[in-house]
Amino acid sequence: MAVLAARPARILIAALSGVLAVLVGTGVWIAAQARDEQGRAGDKQAALLAAGTHAKSLISLDYKTVDADVKRIIDSSTGAAKAEYEANAAKLKTTTVENKVVQHGVLRATGLASMAGAMAKVLVVADVEIRWDGSKSPPQERYYRWSMEVTKVGGVWLVSKAVQVT
Repeated sequence: MAVLAARPARILIAALSGVLAVLVGTGVWIAAQARDEQGRAGDKQAALLAAGTHAKSLISLDYKTVDADVKRIIDSSTGAAKAEYEANAAKLKTTTVENKVVQHGVLRATGLASMAGAMAKVLVVADVEIRWDGSKSPPQERYYRWSMEVTKVGGVWLVSKAVQVT
């Protein structure tokens, strides 16, 4: 009789152990999903920030600080975009200094168009006022819209392609 009474207790303990294992497994899965979602949200914000910072660098040039300005553009890019900026850096510096260009840019908006893994496409809107020191010409306002591809390289989001759109 004692053997029969112990059997339901073992079954109950086994069932409770199974339920506990399912609950622990579910909790671990939910925590992992939350971490993944938090990571994706962080990547989205970092991609937007990278594209916005790069755009601001592109439209904020001053002939007095052109070396540092061009360095910021190159440092915030990677791949083909970086190679293109490096190839054109000397010409940009010369033109900026010779014409005493002062550009003050304002970032208006960034928006995530798509994101897959370590690549994102960001739409960027920015405006700039361009003036030339010593010139009697009035400042010019220009409005820029870009489609930028950003790539996560070594944990950092960098612009790999910037195309102006109309």
